[in-house]
Amino acid sequence: MRSRYTAYAMGSGDHLFRTWHPRTRPADIEPDPALTWIGLDVVDVVDGAADDTGGIVEFRAHWRSGEGSSRQSGTLHERSTFARRGGRWLYLGAETRV
Repeated sequence: MRSRYTAYAMGSGDHLFRTWHPRTRPADIEPDPALTWIGLDVVDVVDGAADDTGGIVEFRAHWRSGEGSSRQSGTLHERSTFARRGGRWLYLGAETRV
């Protein structure tokens, strides 16, 4: 999860592609360059240990966009599901939280 957050923050679509399960991966994975990711809070983790085949991570990722009077900020609150495939964790999808 943290590596995917870092990939969004650094604009690394390649890492996002490699860590997204092929069954659920969209055609376009390039991060939005207008967003600046400014923090990550992991809220909950279910499973995901070395012997697990799946796991869930609930997080809040904080962002901002724009400058001056047009500056906006917000939080993406998500509960993401991951699966282990070939010894690597892959993102399957998420449920967005309010």
